[in-house]
Amino acid sequence: MALLACLPAIAQNNSDQKINKKNLVIKEWNTSAKGARTLGHTTIFSPEGRKIEETEYDSFGKQKWRKRFEYGSDGKVSRELLYNENNRLVNFKKFEFNEFGRKKIQYTYDPKGKLTSTKIYEYISEDA
Repeated sequence: MALLACLPAIAQNNSDQKINKKNLVIKEWNTSAKGARTLGHTTIFSPEGRKIEETEYDSFGKQKWRKRFEYGSDGKVSRELLYNENNRLVNFKKFEFNEFGRKKIQYTYDPKGKLTSTKIYEYISEDA
């Protein structure tokens, strides 16, 4: 329920209400049994309501990793960039989407732009 604690302006009893993500920053806090509180994770959204950055922190509040998201003209994530604890680029991913707007292929590159792996997404509907 860390999300709800960070968003007191949102009606917590109305499950139908959508969160307005425009310019939103979500902070997730970890609290120890002794009451020590450290930042665990942040998610930042753009003025358009798109997720543009996520950061994960260790138990001391030091950055473990950070992801940046870039969007194409179609509004879909075109690149995802992963940075390490020192804000150095670890890798980046590019995406292709199918006709339904779902991920079709993910290409992963090293920091110098060399392709390191490809992931193909397959969607199988098992109707009963």
